Amino acid sequence: MKPDSMRTIDRWAGVPLTFLFSIVLFFTTIFRKRSAKPNLHHTLFIELSEMGSAIIADPAMRKLKAEGNAELYFAIFKSNKKSLDLLKTIPSENIFGMRSENIWVLAVDVIKFIFWCRSKKINTVIDLELFSRFTALLTALSGASTRIGFGSIHDEGLYRGKIITHPVRYNAHVHISVNFISLINTALGFHNTPYPTHPIDFQSIKLEKAIIDSKDQQEVLQKIKNLYPQLGQQKIFLLNVNASDLLPQRKWLPERFAEIGRNFLENNPDWIILATGAPNEYEYVKNVVDMINDSRCINTAGAFKFEELVPLYSISSLMLTNDSGPAHFASVTNLKTFVIFGPETPNLYLPLGGNAEPIYLGLPCSPCVSAANHRKTTCITRPCITGISTAMVQQKIDSFVQSTFPVYIKAT
Repeated sequence: MKPDSMRTIDRWAGVPLTFLFSIVLFFTTIFRKRSAKPNLHHTLFIELSEMGSAIIADPAMRKLKAEGNAELYFAIFKSNKKSLDLLKTIPSENIFGMRSENIWVLAVDVIKFIFWCRSKKINTVIDLELFSRFTALLTALSGASTRIGFGSIHDEGLYRGKIITHPVRYNAHVHISVNFISLINTALGFHNTPYPTHPIDFQSIKLEKAIIDSKDQQEVLQKIKNLYPQLGQQKIFLLNVNASDLLPQRKWLPERFAEIGRNFLENNPDWIILATGAPNEYEYVKNVVDMINDSRCINTAGAFKFEELVPLYSISSLMLTNDSGPAHFASVTNLKTFVIFGPETPNLYLPLGGNAEPIYLGLPCSPCVSAANHRKTTCITRPCITGISTAMVQQKIDSFVQSTFPVYIKAT
């Protein structure tokens, strides 16, 4: 389904359904005594639509596993399921992949989800989505007695009934990883009100690095050699020029990616550029590669399988990307990544791991997408993106390359 269709269904069907479910849950639990502390033995996380968020949530999941002695489960859209394979925190048999091609297959998978939760004996559900009515309904359908998720508390709007048993006030002024860990602290009983008062040091939130097999790296290198037979000891600069349809306003201008690529190859003869992307992005990526017009810039859209991305990142030296999934996938490696932000803010969504550097104007209108508007904007001119000049990006890249690699040739 298209993002706008999902938003429409979530609003017009989600609001009345969450209201009705709230009434049903009230009467089914009115005589049931709620335990003082959640039973975390079988805990299900729900994060359907964002592959990057599944990576950002990893420190929170590991914290619950370590401190709550919990067996972890995860529900995610099937198309995003591979993001959980990068760090393998959740065993594959504990992942429920939900199809989202249309409302009918989604309805079938919701029924399957109900039975799957019973078979796994889910006790607690932690909803990582930001005020999605659909995921709130899934928490209720799971049969879990403890349902933890974000609540608006005294904030207006964002209604999704009284389905969540342990609401946690979402804080739009701190990084999303801090909000995720606040959900875990609620599950662990560190506070008993919707306000997550237990202190969290953002700098102490560490993302695990992926374990990469050298054989996988060699196979990726061979693929690159097949695409570029002249490959020797050149260093690799990755350009990720596209972004998902969930928020297309995040895309930096293709001609500016091309200008960066042309200047970089002119100044650095010992590098090559790989323009990456999914198979359906081939033509979009090709347009940028054609504008760069250099044999050392190769269109690899569709060339690498998802499971080959992390090995690719591990043998590369630099990436420039829009604010999108690859920025978060790269964070499980040591790859230096420059991330272009516009309608969203790095204050909330900068990839973890310590190697990502944001490029962000921080206009008064930014960020224009948030939980309050279900990440929807109608801005067409996009000054937060179009205002980012190639000179601004080039300066950051040049500074990094000059300070990191001793053989750097600056054009005269």
